Amino acid sequence: MNDALMHTYNRLPVTLVRGTGARVWDSEGREYLDALAGIAVCGLGHAHPAVAEAVADQARTLVHVSNNYRIPHQEELGRRLVALAGHDRAFFCNSGAEANETALKIARRWGHQQGIDEPAVIVCERSFHGRTLATLSATGNRKIQAGFEPLVQGFVRVPYGDLEAVERVARNRTNVAAVLVEPVQGEGGVRLAPEGYIAGLREACDRYGWLLMCDEIQSGMGRTGRWFAQQHDAVTADVTTVAKALGNGVPIGACLARGAAAEVLVPGSHGTTFGGNPLACRAGIAVLDTMEQEDLVARAAELGRRMQARFRERLGDHPGVTEIRASGLMLGIELADDCATLVREALNAGFLINVTAGNVIRLLPPLVIGDDEADRIVDGISALVRTFYES
Repeated sequence: MNDALMHTYNRLPVTLVRGTGARVWDSEGREYLDALAGIAVCGLGHAHPAVAEAVADQARTLVHVSNNYRIPHQEELGRRLVALAGHDRAFFCNSGAEANETALKIARRWGHQQGIDEPAVIVCERSFHGRTLATLSATGNRKIQAGFEPLVQGFVRVPYGDLEAVERVARNRTNVAAVLVEPVQGEGGVRLAPEGYIAGLREACDRYGWLLMCDEIQSGMGRTGRWFAQQHDAVTADVTTVAKALGNGVPIGACLARGAAAEVLVPGSHGTTFGGNPLACRAGIAVLDTMEQEDLVARAAELGRRMQARFRERLGDHPGVTEIRASGLMLGIELADDCATLVREALNAGFLINVTAGNVIRLLPPLVIGDDEADRIVDGISALVRTFYES
């Protein structure tokens, strides 16, 4: 442990120093197959040539200027993102938490414009929206909130996937301004929205005059087999947040909005020092270029189906496996027991994975992963699960 660093992470005993595609190597020269992609960040894998060249070229040209000036790469990336999402305007920041903070400020300001003195936002149990004070307060995980009270007020929590619960809130409160929801709950255990849920939220928001805000930090950028997971329900949110895979490791986030929601923030109401600088936006453009040229959104859908089917062949009849869930290359293997120890076991076997919600193996491999590599992940993790229950 390095005593110069705050002890905010339980780091595994490995130092990763190099990567290419879906593979990484540690300081001892050992190779690992990455089934986590930096928690859904490296959608194009590691050291992708297009991103590396774009970042290197931009670093030699112009890394940063203030948002007091026009930034051509920011304008191009903004145009392309809002077109993909069916939105009108983009605000660039540095992370998913900042993107969600922007969304929450839009909701608050929107509410005030509607004459609501204390606007509230409906959020879901088991959700995760970030670790800043506002996004932490919106998050449905008491464990990570503990010790940071007083939390930010103005959130109404409902069970995920329960449209009737939303209707009950509507009947009992007159100060709701927006709904903030993950189309797929990542940290909550790779929980997929029930069929029609996001569309039902869209209909409710239209009926009550609320904003629908979709947190696509983890599920966006092609991860689920659509550019944005809300598109599986043919829904367009009023506000969509994106980050993680947008820069393939270069920190960048964006809050996209359409219609009246896109006009809420004005000069002086919000801002950022680093957000949307030339370097980050050049990386984002390289990511979009590569995803379109290599048709990686369709690839994610195809490979997700392949991996889910193979997992069901190998683990579908196992009594310890509760459910196998997948939306594109966002996969969750829910076990009947706490399985956090599998992260270390997988590392020893040459795989980088994650366990979330205590008992869900979360797999988020790069979208560029090959068929053989995907099969190796399924076979390797399936073997680890069987060994886990045999020991």
